[in-house]
Amino acid sequence: MDLLAKTIKDIRPLDEAAMTAARQRQDTLTKPPGSLGRLEELSIRLAGIQGKARPTIERKVIFTMAADHGVVAEGIGNWPQEVTAQMVENFLRGGAGINVLARQVGARICFVDMGVASDLKPHAHLIVKKIGYSTKNMCVEPAMSEAEALKSLTTGIEIVSAEADKGLDIVGTGDMGIGNTTASSAIFAAITGRTAGEVTGRGTGLSDEQLDHKIAVIDRALKLNKPDAKKPLEVLAGVGGFEIGGLAGVMLGAAARHIPIVIDGFISGAAALVAVGLAPRLRDYLIAAHASAEAGHPLMLQQLGLMPLLSLDMRLGEGTGAALGIFIAEAAARTLNEMATFAEAGVSEGE
Repeated sequence: MDLLAKTIKDIRPLDEAAMTAARQRQDTLTKPPGSLGRLEELSIRLAGIQGKARPTIERKVIFTMAADHGVVAEGIGNWPQEVTAQMVENFLRGGAGINVLARQVGARICFVDMGVASDLKPHAHLIVKKIGYSTKNMCVEPAMSEAEALKSLTTGIEIVSAEADKGLDIVGTGDMGIGNTTASSAIFAAITGRTAGEVTGRGTGLSDEQLDHKIAVIDRALKLNKPDAKKPLEVLAGVGGFEIGGLAGVMLGAAARHIPIVIDGFISGAAALVAVGLAPRLRDYLIAAHASAEAGHPLMLQQLGLMPLLSLDMRLGEGTGAALGIFIAEAAARTLNEMATFAEAGVSEGE
């Protein structure tokens, strides 16, 4: 059995016994029932994912994957392609938003070059798994071959599996890639049948005229490639990105190891659509960190059946929202584990 098929097979339903035990403990803690709201719900789901009544969130890793996109040749944004490599170098120096927030929540970051258009300087914190030097222009030809799409998925699985072997309690996903909101919108439209106009936002801040052009570019790419919504690998190959495939692989690999996955914004959401299309059970392992300010993101979360933990009008990517989501998940687990029960505290329970 190949790696992708085995990984999908290993994604099991949530552990109902662990969830029942966690729910019972929540009902005995020194608080009115339900008074911690969604933190209680989240702690119970963490128990089901990890398969233990007292879930732990200590070893935290955010996977920030970078790649370039050939569709930038169509003039769909305000930033030149070389910014992808420059931002990865900024990540490695510790100067980006994701570095700050990951430090705050105590998460380590795995930076992965999945397909940056240039060779980056070697660095101890950079994993180089380049599928190619940028995808192709999806308005002219498929963004990648199906073999490359499969390779991006299996690479993500391998990377998260290596981290899980060292010990891993929760995963966050993040991205970097000029042009990747265009690819993500195209994936969303292809999988759901929605129009490009419904799912496409302003990305890094486009004018009305630029947004119309971006929508037209996505329409052209979809018309050319005609990806089948029922074949996620075909969608990824036709209009996706190497980092999007890598993140989808991370999600699949983490779920197969019973590890909760906190997804960031729009690009991580597109990766989740691909991954859930391949393995519907994965949906239960996903935690939406926040509602992005990107226009199509609320619809994307609705499609995935996820309710975001936060709504802060963020749209940076990199895994910044995921870092905050990991903090919330840890808070949920710690309240379940560390609060005293009524019996332990000698507090009388209400009627």
